[in-house]
Amino acid sequence: MTWTFSNDLAAYLSAARPALAARPVVDTVLLTVTESLERRGPRAHGDADPVFGWWTGADGTVAGALLCTPPFPLLIGSLPPEAVEALGPRLTAEPLLAEVRGINARRPDALALAAAWETPTRIVEELRLYRLGTLAAPVPLPAGGPRLAAEADLPLLLAWTEEFKRETNEPGLASEAALRERLSYGGVLLWEHDGRPVSLAAFSRPIGGASRVGLVYTPPTVRGRGYAAGVTHAASGAAHAAGAREVLLFTDLANPTSNGIYQRLGYTPVEDRVHLEAL
Repeated sequence: MTWTFSNDLAAYLSAARPALAARPVVDTVLLTVTESLERRGPRAHGDADPVFGWWTGADGTVAGALLCTPPFPLLIGSLPPEAVEALGPRLTAEPLLAEVRGINARRPDALALAAAWETPTRIVEELRLYRLGTLAAPVPLPAGGPRLAAEADLPLLLAWTEEFKRETNEPGLASEAALRERLSYGGVLLWEHDGRPVSLAAFSRPIGGASRVGLVYTPPTVRGRGYAAGVTHAASGAAHAAGAREVLLFTDLANPTSNGIYQRLGYTPVEDRVHLEAL
C-alpha cells in the first residue's frame, strides 16, 4: 500500500481516473478539475505546476486520489482510512507537497490530517455537498425568467465571477477561457427581469453522469427577490437536459439562506467537507 506523487497529468489520468469515475458524486470536484486540466492544459487554474497523487491498495488497485492546482488548496477525494493515515506524514515529508498551505477534504479526513500535519491550522470554510432529488420550482416564482448566456455577456460574466471570488475569498482570477468553455456547451444561465440580467448560475459539463451547479451569484443591490432560486432551478434542469443523471452543488454551511433555498428546490445532503489553512 503506497502513495504515489507526480507532476505528470498523463500518469495521473492513467492511474487514478477509474477510481474517480467509480465515485462521480463524492469525487465530483476532482473529476471536473481533472477534466479542465486535460482540456485546457496543466496551467488551467494557475501559473504553477499541478501536483497529483494516488493511493494504491494492498490488492494493487488505485483506491483514491488527490491533486493540487496552486494557488488552490490540496483537493483530497474519497479515501480509505489507511490512505488518510498514510497521507498525514507525507504532508511534511513529500517534496511535491512542500508548498501546500491548505487542504480541502471530507470532514473526518480533514480533521485527521490537521492533527497529523506538522503545522497549526485553522478552518477557513465548511462546505456541504448536496445532490438533487426531485427538482421543485421555487415558491413563489421570482419575477422574470432564465436565458442562456451568450458571447455578448462575457464582460458581465467576468465581472460577476470576480465579484463572487472576492466575496467568497476564492483564490485565482476569473478566467475568460473557463467561461468560454462553459458557454460552449450552454453551461451558463442568466435570470433576467425587465430586460436586464439580475442573477447567474453555471453548471459543469456532465462527467461520469454527474454535473455540479456553481457558481451562483446575484449582485447585492437585487438580492432577496428570489432570483438566485430561480436561476439555480433553471440551471439544475439544464444540467439534467445536458445528460447529467446526478446534479450536485456545494454550499457554505455558514450561509443558512442558501442552504435553505437549495433544499426547497429538492437538494438533499450527501456529506460535509472542510477547507483547512496553515497558519
